Amino acid sequence: MSHQILIVDDDPQIRSLLADYLDNFGFACRAVGDATAMRAALAARPADLVILDLMLPGEDGLSLCRTLRAHGDIPIIMLTARAEAADRIVGLELGADDYVVKPFDPRELVARIHTILRRAAAARQAPAAEANGAGEIAFAGWQLNPLTRVLTSPERLAIPLSNAEFRLLWVFIERPRCVLNRDQLLDAARGRAAEAFDRSIDLLVSRLRQKLQEDPRLPKLLKTIRGEGYLFDTEVVR
Repeated sequence: MSHQILIVDDDPQIRSLLADYLDNFGFACRAVGDATAMRAALAARPADLVILDLMLPGEDGLSLCRTLRAHGDIPIIMLTARAEAADRIVGLELGADDYVVKPFDPRELVARIHTILRRAAAARQAPAAEANGAGEIAFAGWQLNPLTRVLTSPERLAIPLSNAEFRLLWVFIERPRCVLNRDQLLDAARGRAAEAFDRSIDLLVSRLRQKLQEDPRLPKLLKTIRGEGYLFDTEVVR
């Protein structure tokens, strides 16, 4: 079955050209021009990956990226004419998987799509295998269900995790109170976004801290050990 790709761009020419090009590589493409049309398209049929323009009329691409990531783990490639590093960092902080700057070589975009879809497939399979047979895990008032990848807060709020967030938390749970360097964490989170940019592992840790409701200035669970890596400073009960 062809992978379903949803293109969200306000330029009709780019939508048409990109959809036609990706169709030639076996992707099933739909193309829309704004946030309302994107939501309608996803409600009608889920997508395997979204190519999302940053500059959209009305609700912009960063806002849509935040919404998509809050409600699921669909891979997202941000597409924009702006090449500033700050934009890339914000996009990654909001959960985008990659960032392509216009004008771009369509062959490079196809290669990036293939890479991200492979990582997403591997990430779906590996955590399930790792968590097979595992019961609920408790730490610092939190509970993690390894099969559903849902965190339950001390206040009993259910907080879903993305594939990459789950893999990262899983490696911390496997090695509590051990300092883990960036290479170890990159390997653990390789299923998604971790290899896209140099700062990606730091952004992934930041996203996980937000899920754990950590004060970024004084985290109690995920501590930064300067010059060494990160420490999951709590007892884990299985």
